Amino acid sequence: MLHLVLVNLFRNRMRTFLTLASVFVALFLFSSLGAILDTFQAAADSGSRDRLAVRHAISITNFLPGSYKARILGVPGVKRVCTQTWFGGIDPQAPKTMKQRFAVDDDFWPMYRKDFGIVQWSEPQAAGSVPAGVDAHLAAYWTERTACVVGADLFKERGWHVGQTIHLEGTLFRGTWDFTIRGVYHKAPDGTWPDDLILFHNEYLKERALGGQDLVGVFKADIPDPSQSARIARDVDALFENSDNPTKTESEQAFGASFISMFGNVGFALRMIGFAVVFTILVISANTMVMAVRERTSEIGVLKTLGFSDGAIFGMVVAEAAIITTGGGVAAALLAKFGLDRAPFPIFNTLTITWATVFTAIAIAVGLGVVSGFIPAWQASRLRIVDALRRVD
Repeated sequence: MLHLVLVNLFRNRMRTFLTLASVFVALFLFSSLGAILDTFQAAADSGSRDRLAVRHAISITNFLPGSYKARILGVPGVKRVCTQTWFGGIDPQAPKTMKQRFAVDDDFWPMYRKDFGIVQWSEPQAAGSVPAGVDAHLAAYWTERTACVVGADLFKERGWHVGQTIHLEGTLFRGTWDFTIRGVYHKAPDGTWPDDLILFHNEYLKERALGGQDLVGVFKADIPDPSQSARIARDVDALFENSDNPTKTESEQAFGASFISMFGNVGFALRMIGFAVVFTILVISANTMVMAVRERTSEIGVLKTLGFSDGAIFGMVVAEAAIITTGGGVAAALLAKFGLDRAPFPIFNTLTITWATVFTAIAIAVGLGVVSGFIPAWQASRLRIVDALRRVD
């Protein structure tokens, strides 16, 4: 029976190839959309439950007064507070690639010390020390206002070297900014920060772009007891409830999800596009199988005359449809996995595509074959021998 299925597949090679190619293109697009959704989800899940993010209640783009830091630190249950401010900026070497760059204060480094380790560094020009809890290899960074620390992936990608001065064109903060690389970090296995950031002193940003104003994008609060996070978040927001700059406090993971929400309901739009693609290819596959069965009506009558059962005829037609769609679907899903995973992506640096998305695309391909082949297979299995043999098309 398998031999007959393969013979029927290659009877009209052009039609089979075009149908398979249609399925391939459609499911590659579906997998690509899934990769974008996976990337958004990975970004939303990257935060820690042991830290809270305090941002402006109106918008993540609004600044908060730096004086809030001491008041947040005074809330019971808060161990440490640091600041992070989105910088943006364009690298002239890769102007179309958006990388994440943050201005951070001194408390950032001890709070996130377990999230990454310093793997390359500059030796300080003068003897100096770093505060307790800070990696000793950051001594050169600590004593230089324009120093920065970069992620290992970005460092390797750009071909930079420690001690090199790099230039960024400001976006949110205008002008040409010079930074000297004084350290390279590598993300820990369970760390929350990717390996392609540029981190620099918040004081440098305040002096040059903010006119000395103490303004902050986000405060991060370290809480030893995550079970108290809801209570601590309420207490923090209550402190500034009636101020000119009210706050919204949430877990670092929830903060990541809220950042994703800035792009609108992208997930819904992408899913609708994916469903439209799947439905379109279903119609194409079904039409192909109807045409194939119609052309072989008399042959089906002969097979039944030779003793092939209705079930055998049904299975042959469904198998033919499933082979076409599954072949295209598997090829598309695997190409998406190995071609798109870790590929450059403007918003979040690299794409992420999970095996769950790959297997979903393959399952859809199998389902398309079964569904598209069901009606023509049912019609063929119900066909009477006398009607099949006398039909002339």
